[in-house]
This record gives sequence, structure tokens and C-alpha cells, in this order.
Amino acid sequence: MGRRALVTGLASFWGGRVAQALEADPDVDVIIGLDTDDPLVELERTEFVRCDQSYSILSRLIRATQVDTVLHTSLVVDSTRLRGRALHETNVIGTMNLLAAASAPDSPVRDLVVKSSTLVYGSTERDPYWFDEATRRSGTARTRVERSLLEAEHYLSDFTEDNPHVDVAVLRSADVLGADIVTPISRLLDLPVVPAVAGFDPLVQFVEETDVIRSIQFVLDHHLSGVFNVAGDGRLPWSECASIVGRPTAPILPPYLAGPFATALSRLGIADLPPELLSLLRYGRGVDNHRLQETGFGYRFTSAGTVDSFAQASRRRRATDIGRPYGHDPDVENFLRHSSAVVRNPER
Repeated sequence: MGRRALVTGLASFWGGRVAQALEADPDVDVIIGLDTDDPLVELERTEFVRCDQSYSILSRLIRATQVDTVLHTSLVVDSTRLRGRALHETNVIGTMNLLAAASAPDSPVRDLVVKSSTLVYGSTERDPYWFDEATRRSGTARTRVERSLLEAEHYLSDFTEDNPHVDVAVLRSADVLGADIVTPISRLLDLPVVPAVAGFDPLVQFVEETDVIRSIQFVLDHHLSGVFNVAGDGRLPWSECASIVGRPTAPILPPYLAGPFATALSRLGIADLPPELLSLLRYGRGVDNHRLQETGFGYRFTSAGTVDSFAQASRRRRATDIGRPYGHDPDVENFLRHSSAVVRNPER
């Protein structure tokens, strides 16, 4: 009998890609995806269940489907997507409901993989050059998204201690770039002029989107437990990132009034600069990635290689003038599959 998997956040970038990876694995028999919205990528054998932000249906669903594997990809790390109560509902309450369902006396769950973020370390002037998985952040969390991720990880730590029969892997990924993912930092690097904080050129670290998916598959296949940083080797200055993508930097953000300037840029539709990104553009962040590599995982991209790969994809998009490629629209796909207006090729 093969693996039976449940994916939270199916409509998110990570949820859709993880489900696609599971579909390609012949050892996975059942895939169930949860989200409040329809998935944005084409899926062939993943069954979609619509739910609320808090995943209150999880306990009943796990009992009914007897899934043994949960991939929790719904943690929001981009605070421009959700704000206030909705962010807390998704990251904290959703995680609590998931853990309550997975720890029930009759729960079949034996593997839990959680995609988190290096945002849990923060970004301040007092930070070490590298954070390893056991390093505490230098100060209290200053932003809502950081607080919600820390709270979610706190509950995960308690769950791990109380449920030693479950393999729990928490993957803290660095800032992600790639051909398809869109984040506040990727949008900055796509601008004609890349904003910077005056007087600062921080060292930043990235991980390529496909390496994140590969890391999730790796810890799942090897039944790993623990916390793992997921990041490409090395760090590079923010100005060098802009240079790689062929853009100049502009120190338009004053160091002590960056917040109001960022709000103005957002209202003008120029760029989204949430508080956690403003901190990164001042102080940078670096995490030690050796722990996962010591288990046998190998990255395909360094930090600099990730930026270069992103730059190449960005240039291709501009050259073809098509913007982001078409993803998946359920209504369009249903039309193409079932409408009598579509011309069918009987040889296919």
C-alpha cells in the first residue's frame, strides 16, 4: 500500500508544486489538497477539498481518508498577501487545528513536513553572520508575519515532543527566486531601478524554487525529523543582485523614514515593501545550510546562481513580452476538456 498524502495550501505556489511532485511519485497512492480557493496549477489525480482559513475540517478529513503524510505548505511568509486577523488565522489557528487532528488518539499520520521561513530569525544589526537552526533571534519579533511563524513553530515543537512516533521536519527556506514564483523581493528586482536603503548594501541569501521542492521531497523520502535551513551557498550584496539582473540600484529609502516612503511606493503601485523586507534591505540575513546537506541533500543552485537563473528567466519574459506564463484556470481547463466546441484529435 502506497503513501496517502494531504497537502494544505493547495492554491498557493508551494501547495500546487508539491502536489505536482507527489503526482509524479508512483509510491504515492492518494493525494488530497485543501485550500480556500481553487488550485492554480493543473493537477491530474489530486482531490481538492475547499475549506476555511483555519482548516477546521482537518480532524474529520484525516480520520475519513486515513492519510499517513501531511505536507503543511500553507504558512504565509509574504505579509502583502494577508494582513491582521487573516494572517493569524491561517498561520497560527490553521497550524493548531492541523496538529490537533494529527495528534488525535486514532490519527494515522506518521510524517509531517512543514515549509516555514528564515523570517523566524529576523534581521537586525545585532545578528550573527550565520544563523544555524539552534541560534536564537537577536531580538523580539517586530512584524506580524514573523510573530505568527514563531508561534506556529512553537506549537510544532510541542507536537514533536508529545508525538515521537511522527517524523516532523520543519524547513526554513531563505528568500526564494525562480522562473515562476512572484514575491515582493522578485518584484523589486524586476523594476527598472532597484530600490535600496541609503547607506546600506546588505548581504542577502537566496534559494532557487526547484531546490525548495526538492528539499521537501528529500525529507519526506528519507523520513527526516528536525529543523533544517534551506538556502543556497553563500551571500551577496544587494547591489550585486541588481547588477546580475541588469538593473541599477537607487538609494531612495531613507534609513529612518523607510516605512512612510515604502507606504508611498505601495500606494503609487510601484513596489510592495513590507516591514520584514525593509529590515532585510538594511541588515541582510544569512543562514547555515550544512545540516540538510549532511543528510545527503545537494543544492543545484548557490545564492548567486539563484539570482542569475532568475535574471535569465526575467530576460526571457521581457524578450517574448508575454509576462508570466499561463498557469491554470479551472474554468478554462474544464472548457477545454469538455466543450463540444473544442476540436478533438482522435490520434492523441
